[in-house]
Amino acid sequence: MTGTPLTELDQPRDLVGIGIGPFNLSLAALADRVPGGIAATFYEQRPAFHWHPGLLIEGATLQVPFLADLVTLADPASPWTFLNYLRDRDRLFPFYFAERFHIQRAEYDAYCRWVSDHLPSLHFGHQVDAVRWNPERAVFEVDFTQLDADGGAEALGRAYSRHIALGVGTEPYIPEPLKPLADAPAVPVIHSADYLEHRERLLAAEHITIIGSGQSGAEVFLDLLRARPEGAEKLHWLARSEAFAPMEYSKLGLEHFTPDYTRYFHALPEPTRDALVPRQWQLHKGIDADTIAAIHDELYRRTLHGGWPDAVLTPGVCVRTAGRVATTKVELHLEHAQQGTRSRLTTDAVVLATGYRERPLDRMLAGLDPYVRRDAAGRPHIDDQFRLVLDGSVTGSAYVQNAERHTHGVGAPDLGLAAWRSASILNSLTGKEPYPLPRRTAFTSFGLERREAPSIPAPAPELTPLTRGN
Repeated sequence: MTGTPLTELDQPRDLVGIGIGPFNLSLAALADRVPGGIAATFYEQRPAFHWHPGLLIEGATLQVPFLADLVTLADPASPWTFLNYLRDRDRLFPFYFAERFHIQRAEYDAYCRWVSDHLPSLHFGHQVDAVRWNPERAVFEVDFTQLDADGGAEALGRAYSRHIALGVGTEPYIPEPLKPLADAPAVPVIHSADYLEHRERLLAAEHITIIGSGQSGAEVFLDLLRARPEGAEKLHWLARSEAFAPMEYSKLGLEHFTPDYTRYFHALPEPTRDALVPRQWQLHKGIDADTIAAIHDELYRRTLHGGWPDAVLTPGVCVRTAGRVATTKVELHLEHAQQGTRSRLTTDAVVLATGYRERPLDRMLAGLDPYVRRDAAGRPHIDDQFRLVLDGSVTGSAYVQNAERHTHGVGAPDLGLAAWRSASILNSLTGKEPYPLPRRTAFTSFGLERREAPSIPAPAPELTPLTRGN
């Protein structure tokens, strides 16, 4: 590794993006089309774009329509739409006859990789190490390490930018009782994010336990169920939620994933927002109704010749503690909340479909910490234009993508809002409106219209009754 910077861009960029997942890829695709141009550069540690490769299970589909691609809902004429990807691959007519509104995850991943292969502003194999504000030059300094093909450090670099966009995404969440087991190689205890990588090893286990009641847990359970022999499935599916519940997918329910609701949520008081998000779990943590139906169909099919499949589905259960038994098994200590009972389950493998958490930014943003304004819980304040609220001495903007659920609500990680949020960021960054956005997006009015209280009319004067002869 060299000791001098690989590049030192004396001319600051308009925008440096950190991380290249779907959201910053959307921002890069829309930035590519801004009239007059934007000098933008995006850095990503991984060698190439991949979207949840461990969960690209055969047949698994997106939970949003294909119109929720990187750009369409902000710029349907963009060359980076999903439909243009199909046209480029000579697959437009087959897609037309397939009549699919919800595409497969593997196809969405392939579409995103197609976009990433064509945008010159993207730089993979670049690990961002630190971000600082340089008050003398009024720019952000972004230090990075260029990585070689094996992920080793190859050279150092620095870029300057007037604005930055943080799109580093989320990371798999492993509950505290299971962390020691996940680090032990003897027994497969893996997060669902790595499911396909370990699938064959899991199938070789005698008994498998899946923990988590969301879409990932359902898809993993269904895939394992289909692959196990009838009568010897030996599967256990546990969930802390009170039911294996369907995701809210009614037309009006989906309006919680509109810009209208995002603006409404952002304007609520902080304590109200914090109390509201956990109550909305079924908007984003439930299971697609088709997946639930497919699971029931597969279980029912296995009863046709008598008997029941060896599969146990138990909601309302939490894992209190866990430990290894000998060297090849895991013992889970369970508690049923409603019954108030406890039990133990011995298993040979565990898949943790326990979701994701926002990736901590503290290390990367340590140089900005003195400027960041935080709420009562220590989280960054984020304004209605998706900017970190910084000290007034910082003239540049630090935008965030999928790190603002506490300020913008359940739509923060939703792909359907990606293009709108990216367009909002570019409108804010340019101070213009390269992407005109709709003023209204939902039939639901989420709050009362603010009006002045009507004035109370003065009482009418008492009238003297008329008498005969007057």
